[in-house]
Amino acid sequence: MIKGKSITKNYGTLQVLKGVDLHIQPAEVVSIVGSSGAGKTTLLTILGTLDKPTSGDIEFNGINITSLPEKKLAQFRNQHIGFVFQFHHLLPEFTALENICIPAFINKTSKKDAEINAYKLLDLLGLKDRALHKPSELSGGEQQRIAVARALINNPKVIFADEPSGNLDSANAQKLHELFFTLRDELKQTIVVVTHNEVLANMADRKLEMKDGLIL
Repeated sequence: MIKGKSITKNYGTLQVLKGVDLHIQPAEVVSIVGSSGAGKTTLLTILGTLDKPTSGDIEFNGINITSLPEKKLAQFRNQHIGFVFQFHHLLPEFTALENICIPAFINKTSKKDAEINAYKLLDLLGLKDRALHKPSELSGGEQQRIAVARALINNPKVIFADEPSGNLDSANAQKLHELFFTLRDELKQTIVVVTHNEVLANMADRKLEMKDGLIL
């Protein structure tokens, strides 16, 4: 589904990625591990189209997304990619339901359809009774699950997660890890996750280790 070919990334004279090749299959949970500075997050942001490689190509279902103009790339990102970060980045003035619906509204989905889909996700994640609560009224684990629902609202082909359980206690981290595999099994969701959490890394279908800007 996703193919990266000879991906490099330079920041001035510093080369962070040194020619990465990888292939992500549909409905696969892939973990990316390695020490700090290995290039994990840089690779994730490039695969997720939040940054561009210095050189190399990324194909997404046969489409070379590195060649798309910025407007089409933003549309592609909204429709096909979901993101989950270490910090949930929920908007405090909006309810859980409204936070989930934001990417759908950007995609010009009607309010009715967006809310129907959001409630389905809330039900799947066990949070239907928290729909009208604001982030300050939710626990850390609940906030992160709302962030996952937001990532899923446009039915993306892939979710990129960067240290998604890094800000959670062990119990909530375990629940989040189990959720990723529920999403794979029930929604056939593809998930690529950068993590220092060895439990999550080893649960993945495949574990890719990075060192000095390369996948070993």
